Amino acid sequence: MTSTPETPAHDGSDLAELRDEIDELKAIPEDELLNPLPKIVEENEATAAPTDAIGSEKWDLPVEDESLDQQ
Repeated sequence: MTSTPETPAHDGSDLAELRDEIDELKAIPEDELLNPLPKIVEENEATAAPTDAIGSEKWDLPVEDESLDQQ
């Protein structure tokens, strides 16, 4: 683009802000950009708790005496 008295040559001083914004957007994973998770859902998401393996329960013992150790 040629410069004229009405439109002086661009010195690029405002490009640093755009570069910062581009870097921030590049840091976001593509999946998150295409299908963002609403903040409220993310905050209320349940945390999974470890569970016992299927069949590891010992039904013949009281809960207090129950153990996952194989005998």
